[in-house]
Amino acid sequence: MTLDTLRIIFMTKGFKRLAPVIGFFEILIWIIAITRIMQNLNSWVCYVAYAGGFATGNYVGMLVDERLAIGHELIRVIARVDATALASALRAAGYGVTTVKALGMQGDVGIVYIVVNRKNQQHAIEIIRKYNPNAFVTIQNIQYVNKSVDKTILSDPGGSRLTEIEGGVIQRKIDS
Repeated sequence: MTLDTLRIIFMTKGFKRLAPVIGFFEILIWIIAITRIMQNLNSWVCYVAYAGGFATGNYVGMLVDERLAIGHELIRVIARVDATALASALRAAGYGVTTVKALGMQGDVGIVYIVVNRKNQQHAIEIIRKYNPNAFVTIQNIQYVNKSVDKTILSDPGGSRLTEIEGGVIQRKIDS
């Protein structure tokens, strides 16, 4: 199941060569496991072992996803107070920030947009909580970013630690 989780992540992030390879090994392992279960249909232990392996694989897959932190996220902050200090702090930390003044349900609000590598997401959230702990924050996965937003934090052009594995997929997306 860990392989299934990773395969889906790689598919959604555009790793077109890596996802099928993982899928090959995923289904090979599944065929071996289901063969063992079919040979032991009277053994409830096999059913429990398969279910336990499935659940464990899901959990391990999520841990691996967190550790790899592939891709970019859009953090959207809606603040009832002036968001100038927050935007300045985020910029000082090296994040690309866009601010918009808007009218919310209860009056004027400031909207702050930040595009970050997933590996830097928690750091940005800490800054947001420090400067505006009552802000409404949403995080949205971004499938594609055409260029790095800042020079220090987002210097990895693919936004991923697996860019070398996949090769020039990002450049091909830009060229097409």
